[in-house]
Amino acid sequence: MNPISGMTGFGRADGAQDGWTWSVEARSVNGRTLDVRFRGPPGFDSLERLARAAAQARLGRGQVTLGLQARRVEAGTPTVRVNQPVLDHYLALAKTLTVQGATPPTADGLLALRGVLEIPEEVEDPDARAAVEAAMAATIDAALDALKISREREGAQLLPVLTGFVDRIAALVAEAGTGAEDQTTAVRERFARRMTDLAPNLSEAGAPGLADRIVLEAAALATRADVREELDRLTAHVASARTLLHQPPAGRKLDFLTQEFMREANTLCAKSATTALTATGLELKAVIEQLREQVQNVE
Repeated sequence: MNPISGMTGFGRADGAQDGWTWSVEARSVNGRTLDVRFRGPPGFDSLERLARAAAQARLGRGQVTLGLQARRVEAGTPTVRVNQPVLDHYLALAKTLTVQGATPPTADGLLALRGVLEIPEEVEDPDARAAVEAAMAATIDAALDALKISREREGAQLLPVLTGFVDRIAALVAEAGTGAEDQTTAVRERFARRMTDLAPNLSEAGAPGLADRIVLEAAALATRADVREELDRLTAHVASARTLLHQPPAGRKLDFLTQEFMREANTLCAKSATTALTATGLELKAVIEQLREQVQNVE
C-alpha cells in the first residue's frame, strides 16, 4: 500500500492535432471535499464533464483547478470574397450623396464598410473535431496524472513529519504512564490529610452521614487518580494513527483521530494530581495540536 498523499500539487501536459495546439494545467490546494473547477476554450463544453470525471477517478479531496488553453493554427492566407449586392447598395447610396454635394467614396473606404468583404467560414469535419476533443481529453488525463504524482510527492514529505509527531505522542503517553504511579501516591496522601482534618468530627455527636461522606470522597479521589483508561485509549489511538499513515486516503480519519487524541489528553490533565503529570499532559496537547495542523494537508 502506498503511503499518504498530500493535497497541494501541480501538473501540466501539452498536445497538438489537426492544426490545433493546446496545453492543460492542473493545480490543487487543501479542501475538505473534492471541488473541481474547469476552464476551457469556447466550443469545447463537453470536456468539462470529462475533466470532472477524470479528477474524481484520481483524487479524493482538495480544490482542483483545471485550465485548458487551445488555439488553431491557420493554414495559409484565408480567401476573401466581395459581397457584390452589398457593395452595389453602398455605391448607389454614395452616388445619391455625391449628387447632393458629398465627397465621392474611395475604394478602400468602400471595402472597409460592414459586409462588403467576407471570409468564408470553413466547415469543420465532425469526425476531425471529435478526434481533437478526444486528444484534448487524453491530455487532461496526463495533466491529472502529473498532479497526482505531485501530491504523492508532498505526501512522502509529510509522512516523516507526521510519524515524528505520533512517535512523540507515544513517548509522552509512556511518560504519563510512569507519572500515573506517582499520581496514586499523591492522591492517597491527599486523602490521608483529609481524613486527619475530619478526624475530630468523627467523635462528635450529631454528625450523621459523615461516614458516608468519607466513603464518597474516597471513591471520588480514587476515580480521579485512575488514568489508566485514558492512557489505554491514547495507546490505541497511537496504533491506529500508525496504521492510517499507510492506508490512504486517510486525511479525514486522521483528522477525527486527532480530536479523540485531544479529548483523552484533556481528561488526563483534568484528572492530574501532580505537577509532573500536568506538565506531561500539557505537552501532549501541544504535540497533538501540531499533528492536527499537519493532518489538514493529507488527502
